[in-house]
Amino acid sequence: MKVTFYSNFLNHHQLPFCLAMDRLTGGQFTFVATMPVSHARIKLGYHDMNKQYPFVLTTYDSPENQAAAMVLAQSSDVIITGSAPEVYTESRIQKNKLTFRYSERIYKEGLHKAFRPRNIASRLIHHTRFANKPLYMLCASAYTPFDYALTGSYMRKTFKWGYFPEVKHYDVDALMNRKRKGKKVVILWVARFLSWKHPEAAIEVAERLKKAGIEFEMQLIGNGELEANIKASIQEKGLSDCVHMLGAMSPEEVRDHMEAANIFLFTSDFNEGWGAVLNESMNSGCAVVASHAIGSVPFLLEDGKNGFIYKNGDIDGLYNHVVKLIEQPELREQMGSAAYQTLADQWNADVAAERFLALAQALIDGKKADLFKDGPCSRAKILKNGWYKND
Repeated sequence: MKVTFYSNFLNHHQLPFCLAMDRLTGGQFTFVATMPVSHARIKLGYHDMNKQYPFVLTTYDSPENQAAAMVLAQSSDVIITGSAPEVYTESRIQKNKLTFRYSERIYKEGLHKAFRPRNIASRLIHHTRFANKPLYMLCASAYTPFDYALTGSYMRKTFKWGYFPEVKHYDVDALMNRKRKGKKVVILWVARFLSWKHPEAAIEVAERLKKAGIEFEMQLIGNGELEANIKASIQEKGLSDCVHMLGAMSPEEVRDHMEAANIFLFTSDFNEGWGAVLNESMNSGCAVVASHAIGSVPFLLEDGKNGFIYKNGDIDGLYNHVVKLIEQPELREQMGSAAYQTLADQWNADVAAERFLALAQALIDGKKADLFKDGPCSRAKILKNGWYKND
């Protein structure tokens, strides 16, 4: 099967899927990069992956490459389009050729934006008017179906998807033994210090734990505009002995800390489109406590089995889950092991690539697309913001 993936540029979250697709299609896979990697990203330590892999076609290099990308849009058996010019998608849809869009939710900042005339018009022009065409949505957020359904787009045509960073394979017993080495339970938080990431929620949990006389160590990894405020808050609350800000780190260093940590906190609100740190922390065997607002959470976490979910903004719920995990080490390791298995067995690039090809072939053959009960390429149902209810 000839498959082409159109996006802005190749990154480390997309790479494992692209490598799997290249292998499974016998080299009939192309990633079309429509933009160069920015100098700002290069300065931050990112690699220019557009130039590192033979399956990448860069349209910004020459008119010849632009023409080749258009030929692929017409000749491929199936294409996936993310952040890329509409010309590739529309030229294909008009010929009734199988096409998948790939999107996080589009109303992260509030559903009120859905009713702005300009946004309604955009959805109608680029999405809803193709309702009877072989155009489907790969949802990189559990909230994607709802956002698009507000304008009648992709009704019963949405599938679970996401980001698929590298999944490492561990000896689970050895991984859990490493986590037992510390004298205190290690709670890890990894993100940029931004308002919608809510680092203050982690600090409030730490303050309550210390007041309750519970021993722990909290590590915060990242930097950002709220970094100074959080540092001051730690000092003001007398938490410097148990809460440590470790600064920004490379992805490899972050994974090393995840492998040693016991509990991972993910405190973002609805602005978090997917949240690949959830994949990475689960793969590292952490017992995760995550906000229900994060796009990946309803897909990856089964509340109480491979992690805990708390209602966005509910600090009491967040705190109570953390206490339970600290006080019950067997539960903590059970959840961490289950989280690892979720990534190793189902939510990884190899499974996603295999399932995508099977789904595409079924649709090309005019067969039912209900091939999988859960995980990548299973049906993504409409999920509203307020789905999670406290017990």
